[in-house]
Amino acid sequence: MNINIIQEVKNNHETVVAWRRALHQIPELGIELPQTVAFVAARLAELGIPYEIYEDCSCVTATIGKGGKCILLRGDMDALPVKEESGLDFASPTDLSHACGHDFHAAALLGAAKILKEHEAELPGTVKLIFQSGEEVFKGAAGAIRHGLMENPHVDAAFATHVFAANPLNTVLYGKYMCAAVYGFKIRIQGKGAHGSSPENGVDPLVVGANILLSLQEIIAREIPAADEAVLTIGHFEGGMAANVVPDYAILEGTLRAFKPEVKAYIMQRITDISESIAKAYRASVTIEELSNVPPVICDDSMIDMMLNAVKELDNGMEICPGAHLMGSEDFAFYAEQVPSVLCFMGAGVPDKSKWVGQHNPRILFNEDILENEVAIYVKMAVDFLEKNK
Repeated sequence: MNINIIQEVKNNHETVVAWRRALHQIPELGIELPQTVAFVAARLAELGIPYEIYEDCSCVTATIGKGGKCILLRGDMDALPVKEESGLDFASPTDLSHACGHDFHAAALLGAAKILKEHEAELPGTVKLIFQSGEEVFKGAAGAIRHGLMENPHVDAAFATHVFAANPLNTVLYGKYMCAAVYGFKIRIQGKGAHGSSPENGVDPLVVGANILLSLQEIIAREIPAADEAVLTIGHFEGGMAANVVPDYAILEGTLRAFKPEVKAYIMQRITDISESIAKAYRASVTIEELSNVPPVICDDSMIDMMLNAVKELDNGMEICPGAHLMGSEDFAFYAEQVPSVLCFMGAGVPDKSKWVGQHNPRILFNEDILENEVAIYVKMAVDFLEKNK
């Protein structure tokens, strides 16, 4: 293909920045993103790119090219329940914000779509775009797949980026085992209410919950080898409304992270066993609800090589950093579970390092200069995959 990716990216940079800032001011949560979907759909229509909206999960999918192999490019676009304190002129006017940088991903994917559409006649295959909701709640990718995203045309590979504000600008971080699997759960403990002066007449679910919480920590401490990399956190413990009342029920909510499927499955079973046994011992009962269940992100070796080669050939100041391996989770895993895939992290630190903070922080700042290389790597990966497999 006759395409100067870096030059075309630079020509479109101001447009992509404007798109990012517009998206930044309309943050929405989960799988209900009506304003975001409308914005993306309007831009695709302006570019002459046919698209489809998955209404019940607020995803937008589009295709460029026709026939041949197909690569999926993912750009997530949901926000967080974090009130922004960045001080930016275009800061979110609501109590929600794009404190994880998903506005960058959606804008960059639009920028890549614009360039790819202008060269559609030269593409030796098909590029499918997914502007995805619900990454933060692990529901968007699964919802899109249920709608048939991976077929018509059949997807043969997938690629995505993610910006990180606390890494140097234009660093590209990668690894084979990128992100851990996650199991989110809710334990409801049913006891028996009573007056606080006569607890013997009730069954205290708070006591049951406290014992379950402490016992669950022993799974990691005494049952899982340190080399197996697992984390179990209870982040929500709720029960009772008054100091002098034994409540009827209590709630524990937690998250499990692990890389090995067998380790994850073992701990999931132990959560159930321990919770039920302790509840029975204290004359209570429990029900366990699954809140999320996502596999690990395991990147394909050939796709990693293609991404590294793309970075080198673009030659636009990007620095390759191997060894990315996070206990955090990503629902890009659902695509990687089905087709050869690669996810890369891109550093987007601002020049003043004293202002660097981690993801989901209300004061987070991302460097908009990363948009050039984020757009470029989307385009380059699409072109290279289709050229290699034509």
